Amino acid sequence: MMPLVRFAFGLAVVALVSGGAGTVSAEPSSATRELSAQGRPHIVIRPRQTSPGPNARRYCHSWLQKEYRASGPVITPQMRCWWR
Repeated sequence: MMPLVRFAFGLAVVALVSGGAGTVSAEPSSATRELSAQGRPHIVIRPRQTSPGPNARRYCHSWLQKEYRASGPVITPQMRCWWR
């Protein structure tokens, strides 16, 4: 159901950007390209700078945290780990 809604929304955006013109070109307009570029975040993945070493230990801190969801507040487990 969700992909159909996204497709319909995309068609509506293209129709609004093109101003309802009757002709469709093979090359998207600059406004359409700007809208599509804003829709996706730019993610940069960088490799780890240093390795933890052969004698490193992994330490973890865990806790329970209240999260607010549509069905109401829910307690979820959280964890953060690091190397030393």
